[in-house]
Amino acid sequence: MSVFLSHGSPMHALQAGPAGEAWAALGSRLPRPKAILIASAHWETSLPMLTGSAKPETIHDFYNFPEPLYRLRYPAPGSPELAQRAQALLQAGGFGAAIDGARGLDHGAWAPLLYAYPEHDVPVVQISVQPALGPRHHFNVGKALRKLSAEGVLIVGSGHMTHNLRDWSRGAGKPEPYAREFAEWVRERLERRDFDSLVDYRSRAPHGARAHPTDEHFLPLFFALGAASEAAKPERVYDAIDSGVLAMDAYVFA
Repeated sequence: MSVFLSHGSPMHALQAGPAGEAWAALGSRLPRPKAILIASAHWETSLPMLTGSAKPETIHDFYNFPEPLYRLRYPAPGSPELAQRAQALLQAGGFGAAIDGARGLDHGAWAPLLYAYPEHDVPVVQISVQPALGPRHHFNVGKALRKLSAEGVLIVGSGHMTHNLRDWSRGAGKPEPYAREFAEWVRERLERRDFDSLVDYRSRAPHGARAHPTDEHFLPLFFALGAASEAAKPERVYDAIDSGVLAMDAYVFA
């Protein structure tokens, strides 16, 4: 089993609304994991990196937001053992991988977990994305880590179904049909298991390049998809458009 979440703006950590309700419902519904391995769009590296701290700090990787947002903390323990296990699986799969013993959790990781696991008592390890290497690489990274699910680890990709911040800032929340059209195209391809079209979304999807001017927020979907079993079926557990252009879809692959 794996999960994809659209984590929203940093303000979702403070005022999550219906998205937070969906994250909370998901945390209550899923079997309690031994640990969580989460890929966030907000940690970009040239090769897969894993957080190895036993006590990862809460990173406030955003600017000019209300002061109460910066007071939020998500003091979940880390898991150096899981980081080492994931590194070994990645290396066995042919990927260079390393552990960063100092880095904490950015808001792409802790904001949804604040609602899904509010007691912050499940160990969390974050894994980075490699935007230069594209969707298929991230599918294969997820696939290399698939065994972790059988070991009680919940694998999560945290990004966004659509992520065009220029449209968001220019439109001041005006609804744009392309966001819904792109999200529905993705849903149809997931249900058909048409992974080749998804990997090539920038040329095949309606409004692909507009939905994601850069790849980083879409790559966690491929990570979660690769980590799912061959028999897993997609279930969309949340479906909304935030500020007119930011699709907030969430999926469970089980």
